[in-house]
This record gives sequence, structure tokens and C-alpha cells, in this order.
Amino acid sequence: MSVFLRDYLNVVWFGAAALLIGGLLLGLAAAVRPTKPSAEKYIAYESGVDPVGMGWSQSQIRYYVFALLFVIFDIEAVFLFPWAANIERYGTFGLVVMLVFIFLLLDGLFYAWKRGLLRWV
Repeated sequence: MSVFLRDYLNVVWFGAAALLIGGLLLGLAAAVRPTKPSAEKYIAYESGVDPVGMGWSQSQIRYYVFALLFVIFDIEAVFLFPWAANIERYGTFGLVVMLVFIFLLLDGLFYAWKRGLLRWV
């Protein structure tokens, strides 16, 4: 067996050991814990307030749009900061690629703004 494959075999052994230990600990916890089910334990509990009415309600789509826009611009920051730290190494090509990336994100922001998705009403 080559050294290259032996290194991967070490990873497989450690992964198998991690899965085995995790499974054993979960099984041990399931065997030891007390189990006393009651109807009150299955009621939804939120912030110390007893639930009133149905447990289902429709959410507004604009909350998901805000979350998606946040994730998009958070990812922009994740890509922008390392690029800015190593700008000399990337040179002109890196600058052009980052400007295209920023332009595409600003295009998406402009599209959301024109559609009225940024209004909190």
C-alpha cells in the first residue's frame, strides 16, 4: 500500500472511531435516561407562554427575502475581506473579477429595490 493511500486510511479509521464513539454515547444516553411521557410534555412551549389556538400560521414571504438578501451580502463580505487583504497578490485580474462580482451583487440589490422587496410594510 502506498503512503498516499495509507494517509487516507488513517482518516477512514478516525472517522469510523468517531462514528462508533458517537453512536455508543447516544445509545448509552438512551438506555440510561428516565422516560415518563405525559400529554403536557408534548405541548409546544415558547418563552414561558402556553400555546393558544392552532399551532400553524402562515408566514410572510418578505421575511425570507430579507434573510436571503442578508445571506447574499454576508457572503459578499466573506469573499471581499480576504481579497482586500491579498490584493497585491491577485493583481489586475483579481481586481477585474472582484469588480464583476460586486457589480452582480449590486445588480441583485437594485433588482430587489426596484421590485419593492426592501420595504418593511
